[in-house]
Amino acid sequence: MWRIKSFQELTTTELYTYLQLRVNVFIVEQSCPYPELDGYDMDSYHFSYIENDELLAYARVLPSGVKYNCVSIGRVIVDKKSRGRGLAKQLMEQAISFIHEQWPIADIQLQAQAHLKHFYGSFGFEAISDEYDEDGIPHVDMLKKAVNL
Repeated sequence: MWRIKSFQELTTTELYTYLQLRVNVFIVEQSCPYPELDGYDMDSYHFSYIENDELLAYARVLPSGVKYNCVSIGRVIVDKKSRGRGLAKQLMEQAISFIHEQWPIADIQLQAQAHLKHFYGSFGFEAISDEYDEDGIPHVDMLKKAVNL
């Protein structure tokens, strides 16, 4: 089941579960010690996919002005044992759909691990920076321009 909640709507158990998955993948699995608690969670919307009471996918959406001048998507993650099921694609579709509903004319920015540039490109994101090192992992900034309706 897909869920979206503001920080204020999260239970302590939900928050703990989200942070645990983020630490397990971004810090432990990727061997990348960095400040996971970056101060943006309280201003974010949190997307999750829960199956059999287990968190399988997660992302957060930050309104414009929080991290960038435009809306941003971050911490896109699928639990290791659930990869290959299309959950990352569904997660991005959910986040982009939410953004279009909330902020119809908003551009969307994200920091992509460089090896995922093609994945994000499939949603209309284009690189707006050269590759750079972020905590020992190559990244690239990407932007999806708003579509005028």
